Amino acid sequence: MTRIPSPPLARASIVAPAEPSPAALRKRASKITANGRPVHSFQSLMRDLATCTLNEMTTTLNDAYRFTLVATPTPIQAQAFHLLAVDPTKL
Repeated sequence: MTRIPSPPLARASIVAPAEPSPAALRKRASKITANGRPVHSFQSLMRDLATCTLNEMTTTLNDAYRFTLVATPTPIQAQAFHLLAVDPTKL
């Protein structure tokens, strides 16, 4: 016999905003995620990702030789690149 799931709890009004979960309230109050990283909005994450730079380099032995060096991503940048499946060295 299969069990039929019960319907979700109804709100008093269908246009009333949903109540945030206790975890969401903790995150909002502390500005820290469950894994200990700072909370970002989309805009602040984009500003943070924008600081990951590609640096055009030369050597002291040969000024004509140029290469691009990717700055080491911060842990937050590395996690964002991983979640987006983006390799910053291939940009």
